Amino acid sequence: MKVKPGRPVEQFIAEIDTVLQRLHNIPKINQHKKDKEINTVSYDNLEYAIQSSQSQNIQINNIIKKKNYNRLIKRLKYKLKLTNTILRKSDKSKVFHLGKSEDYRKKSDKYMAKTQAYKCLGINDPLPDLIKRTNKYLLELRLAKWITQKQYEKLCINPNELELAHLYYLPKAHKPGTPLRPIISGLKHPTVKISKFLDKLLRPLFDKMASKTSVTSGFELLKQLLEWSKINLHQETIFCTMDVTDLYTMVPQTEGVLSLKKMMDYFKLKQIGGLSIETIIRLSRFVMQNNYFSYNGQYYHQIRGGAMGSPLTLTIANCYMFFYEQQIIKQINNSGGLYFRYIDDIFIAINWPTRHLFKQIDRWNHL
Repeated sequence: MKVKPGRPVEQFIAEIDTVLQRLHNIPKINQHKKDKEINTVSYDNLEYAIQSSQSQNIQINNIIKKKNYNRLIKRLKYKLKLTNTILRKSDKSKVFHLGKSEDYRKKSDKYMAKTQAYKCLGINDPLPDLIKRTNKYLLELRLAKWITQKQYEKLCINPNELELAHLYYLPKAHKPGTPLRPIISGLKHPTVKISKFLDKLLRPLFDKMASKTSVTSGFELLKQLLEWSKINLHQETIFCTMDVTDLYTMVPQTEGVLSLKKMMDYFKLKQIGGLSIETIIRLSRFVMQNNYFSYNGQYYHQIRGGAMGSPLTLTIANCYMFFYEQQIIKQINNSGGLYFRYIDDIFIAINWPTRHLFKQIDRWNHL
């Protein structure tokens, strides 16, 4: 893109003109002043005038840019709507992806059919009933003394502040065929208070429990790999990365909640944050069983797994995977290998023949 050579010069002249006007406090038509008057202007005044001028010009430029951006956004929205195109930020990257609405619909239908995780409710909005059930359930827990009055007031919901969650997809542009990652956005969902409350209690426990087999960054993984490679790296060493397919929707709800109990048994805990283990299980089960959302003019109930976007879902999925992978970790460690996982991404370094590794992966898929 070329820039017209005259424009920067014109802008510079305009800025100088503004500086002179501010500096001498004179209109454009009366610019002829005596040299003596000009020379009496101090350096501080000149610096202040330049800064003020620059500030004014920046503000003007920002206003112009804002108007241009607003105009550009309106044109972009019109073109996207006209061509049935969806603009999305791609999954796990900072780039944007353009896709046809029809392609999104087909991939969404295929995903829902494959996972069997969602039940379509048609056009009947489940929000009013869900609000009533949530507050009723919390009141029942309070009356039965499963939770305190303070906890009840903290978790109770205001109907006027709530919205049903909605489903959208992020394209995985880094993968063949550009599959979609489902995100259920429920910042004002009726169960989000309970979800955040439980996750705050439980996630630190998981982080502690899985500290030797999980990583949270590439730097951390490289550090562990460097240490391991000092005595274990050989010519036949295999580096293997794997992905857990549809983790959030494939975790069974009952077993997922029970994995939380396993974690608390692992630490021999009787209560956390003033809540008994049974209360935590009850609240977790309620959250997992009440994921409702809207998508494309229809309402859905998630009957398998948890909502990707719900704080508690991540902790439940991590706990479920932790106990699922223990047999795999033991096998890898007994062979002098290295195993780490970050949510649904797995890294293995092992000194096995390739054929043997593939055979073991197939066996792990059927555990």
